[in-house]
Amino acid sequence: MKVLMVLTSHSELGNTGEKTGFWIEEFAAPYYVLADAGVALTIASPKGGQPPIDPKSDAPDAQTEATKRFKADENLKNILANTVKLSDVIEADFDAVFYPGGHGPLWDLANDEKSIALIEDFNKAKKPIAFVCHAPGVLIKVKDENGDPLVKGKEVTGFSNTEEEAVKLTDVVPFLLEDEFKKLGGHYSKGADWASYVKQDGLLITGQNPGSSEEAAELLLKTLKEAK
Repeated sequence: MKVLMVLTSHSELGNTGEKTGFWIEEFAAPYYVLADAGVALTIASPKGGQPPIDPKSDAPDAQTEATKRFKADENLKNILANTVKLSDVIEADFDAVFYPGGHGPLWDLANDEKSIALIEDFNKAKKPIAFVCHAPGVLIKVKDENGDPLVKGKEVTGFSNTEEEAVKLTDVVPFLLEDEFKKLGGHYSKGADWASYVKQDGLLITGQNPGSSEEAAELLLKTLKEAK
């Protein structure tokens, strides 16, 4: 089984002067769930090379078993420093795609034509697509085969308005994921703030927050095995 992981290349947190990027836990936990199960992983980003890490995801209170493992994993750090360019990957080479979050994807991947086309290709090929935390936001311009928003009529989740308020970024982010999904006709639901909450609708898997990243990856793995 081959899975593509797509990370953001965006490092600026709006006009705050602070940095953002991808969230370590949301990359590391799914990576190890999949890699430990024997999945071959390729990591891509719009610009290629080292994707920016959200500094807050490296804070002491954000540490988990997966982030600790990542910190000691020189081989994975080397792979991460050399991500392939998103423009060089095609859906045909993979069985599924997984998008980790962090605030970065709201700026670049949500508007990236290659990313949008890639997700549409995976959906058309009936392959699993998974997104966690802010990464479901990359779906806002993705269409289904009928030209409707991909999330329309689908059970979805993602970083909630209350969680965005808690991190005081409601007025900084380019859009609120929960509001946008509802506008597009998605059946958005959420669990408790920061607790694991994952929704699956057919081959579409979405996780609400960093705490959902492992469960989302396990569900992707299960879906991949069932498809074999």
